[in-house]
Amino acid sequence: MALEAARILLVENGPQGVTLKAVAARIDRTHANVLHHFGTAADLHRELAKYMASHVCQSISDAIHARRVGEATPRDVGDLVFDAFDQGGAAALSSWAALSRNTDTLEPILASIRSVVEEFSPDCDARELARISHLLVLWALGDALMGEQLSNALDLPRSTARDVAESTLKRWFEEDVFRIGA
Repeated sequence: MALEAARILLVENGPQGVTLKAVAARIDRTHANVLHHFGTAADLHRELAKYMASHVCQSISDAIHARRVGEATPRDVGDLVFDAFDQGGAAALSSWAALSRNTDTLEPILASIRSVVEEFSPDCDARELARISHLLVLWALGDALMGEQLSNALDLPRSTARDVAESTLKRWFEEDVFRIGA
């Protein structure tokens, strides 16, 4: 409940809006209660990163599994990654953690991405999957941070990054990089 409230605050107000006091107000608890539970704002941010990372990576894992049984398109897989970073708030949290050099907050996000790569590594080329994951996450992160503004500046459709990701994923699926079939 508190972590979901923190995630919503992050999406609505950015990282600076995720304070113990704001979370307490959102869940109708006292500041002291939330302080007792998390300890510090840094601890809250670290737990939020773990919470968000596990949800993001579970969504990605589910999409790849759905693709394996023919229930998801390359666009579905790409959109889940892009949505997690955009609407899900992972870009805001990741960029804030990276720019503030708060590696403790960034580590759960990176660990979760590694876990998805490791989950599928026995079934495919682990290095290739790591490179693909690296590229897809960076595309999604960049798109969430400034995709709208860049699309406008270049007079491109807002969906350009997602469209490129879709065509790239489709090619990788056709080449059976993931060993899951096209």
